[in-house]
Amino acid sequence: MDFSIIVSEDRIKKAYEDGEFSNLPGLGKPLKPDELSAVPQELRMAYRLMKNAGYSPEEGVLRQEVLTIEDLISKCHDDSEREQLKNQLSQKLFEYNKMMSKRGVKTNSALFKNYEHKIEQRLLSQK
Repeated sequence: MDFSIIVSEDRIKKAYEDGEFSNLPGLGKPLKPDELSAVPQELRMAYRLMKNAGYSPEEGVLRQEVLTIEDLISKCHDDSEREQLKNQLSQKLFEYNKMMSKRGVKTNSALFKNYEHKIEQRLLSQK
């Protein structure tokens, strides 16, 4: 065993014997269930790091959907289907930017830049 582990174990035992753990809040109550219990063990630390950094799983899903739709648009040959995909892309970008603004993040991401450019073009063509 490592020396630091032995010292830590001894300190915990001494604190327990001295009754330092007897007045802790929640003593004798069950632990709250882990919100990441459905996530595989090997991914939990990564999810916790992302959560602590301010990222959410929904954000990752939306980003992936946007990239998929952009890929479909680039490979689409049917004009009506392409229009539907562009509408879906606009909706997903709007959802993404709304999510980011709720978190207080400025919406100057690469995803929004593309959308912003399209809005500017449409507004300038209407003048």
